[in-house]
Amino acid sequence: MIAYETRLGKINLSEAYLSKLIGNEVTSCFGVVGMVPSNSKQKIFNIFSKEEQIDTGIKVIGNADGVDVVLHIVVTFGMNINAIAQSITEKVKYVVKEATGIEVNKVTVKVDGIKE
Repeated sequence: MIAYETRLGKINLSEAYLSKLIGNEVTSCFGVVGMVPSNSKQKIFNIFSKEEQIDTGIKVIGNADGVDVVLHIVVTFGMNINAIAQSITEKVKYVVKEATGIEVNKVTVKVDGIKE
């Protein structure tokens, strides 16, 4: 839980909210086929779930001063991976700052697979 005070009151943001916010942006990026589960809890959930969750493969670490984001993705074969990673990084930083006012210190994009 990320909590911070504003002049209007206290704001609490869950990691699940941030993960879903980031997941929407990442899956809409050109060249991204999908997300890969990053921990055993997500892997087990994906085995029993028939549809892929939007927050799969996303880990958010930090506090109100700044967060670090780790993403596990699958990309399209033949695409420029560096360009995809830069696009994802910029989108994630922008959407988190606009939606929450929290800075993203670091975005780590891990390409775990390639699909044709």
